[in-house]
Formats: sequence, C-alpha cells, structure tokens
Amino acid sequence: MMTGFFERFGIRAAALSTVLAMSTGIAVAGDAVSADQILNALKPKSVTRGLSAAPQAGPQIDAAAQAKQSSFIDSIRNRKTRSLSLGEREQIAEIAATRPKIDLEIQFDYNSAEISKSSVQGVQELGKALSDPNLKGATFVVAGHTDGIGSDGFNQDLSERRADTIKRYLVEKFGLAGQDLVTVGYGKTKLKDTANPADPINRRVQVVNMETKTAAK
Repeated sequence: MMTGFFERFGIRAAALSTVLAMSTGIAVAGDAVSADQILNALKPKSVTRGLSAAPQAGPQIDAAAQAKQSSFIDSIRNRKTRSLSLGEREQIAEIAATRPKIDLEIQFDYNSAEISKSSVQGVQELGKALSDPNLKGATFVVAGHTDGIGSDGFNQDLSERRADTIKRYLVEKFGLAGQDLVTVGYGKTKLKDTANPADPINRRVQVVNMETKTAAK
C-alpha cells in the first residue's frame, strides 16, 4: 500500500516553529536527538526571580481560564485514545500551542504501528528525558501526526495507534505513569508543512508538556 510506503521515516528532531510567544521548541541538526535536548525543549518557561519582574511575552491566562484548562487536562487523563472526541482533540491542540513541546520523527515498521529498530534509541532518549526529576509530576501529550497521503480514516487510525505504541513503550520500559501520558491522534489534519503534504516533516510524534506551572531560576 502506497500509504504505508510514505509512512516509513527516520527519527530526528524537527525544527519547531513557535505557534505563540509562550511556546518552546528546539531545532536540532542531523539525525540524532539526545535526552538533554528533549528535556530542554520540554522544561517549563523560566522566570528570573527579582524585586520587579518584567512582564512575560505571550498571552496572559487568567486564573479562571487556567483552572478550566487544568480541569480539562485532568479529565482526559486515563482516557483511551479512540475515546477522545473531535472537540476534545481540538481543545488539546489549542492548549498545547502554548506549552513547551518538541516534534520527533519516528520510524515505524512498514504499514505498522511497531517502532522500527532504527528508531528505538530515539524513543529511549525520550524516555530518559521524561524520567528526569525536572519533569516529575507533569502531564504529557503524545500526539501522532501523519503526512497528507492516503485517506482520512486510515491516517487517523494510524496516528492513534502509533501514539499508543509510544506510550506503551514509555510505560513498560521506563516505568512512567500511564495517567501522565495522554495520547491523541490527528491523522493528516495538522500538517506541519501544508504546502507539501507528502513531506516527511509532517510525519511526526509531538510531545507536549501540559504542566501549567512556570519554572523559576
């Protein structure tokens, strides 16, 4: 199947465009991504303590809105990927746009949700990063994305199964708490490069730190 062919890809960190001023991302050259690079991308935005702090760039979320977001995030913990409605998937994406994140291109076996041998090391680096004490207690979204080739239904199912595979690996191999990993699939609905639907940059797993707290120096 041609769709399966287009879905074969290697692991590398993709340059992440800042969606909003509060977004955090990194650009890594080459085919390797380290646990430290992933950790740095997922750390909460830092604020330097002082007598007078300059206003932070980006949208300011009031306490009520933040409480609403936190309540929603709690409500989707322990939910099965396929149980999320379209509205819930969109709400996750909206919140994720303001959170620290990183895009990873992960290779899976042909027409499959099984991680390829060449990508296992990269997923292990992700596991090491999420196990770091600096990220302890945070809730992470693991979002699967495909390229624009193939049907909507096929790509939606494939993105969900691949996100589930990453979560299962992290839970089994690194002992991460399943309730702290929210999986969601977007199929081909959120292409990174809309001008080039078949570009491999669109085939990715995005990891987002949904924690609302801000790190302080």
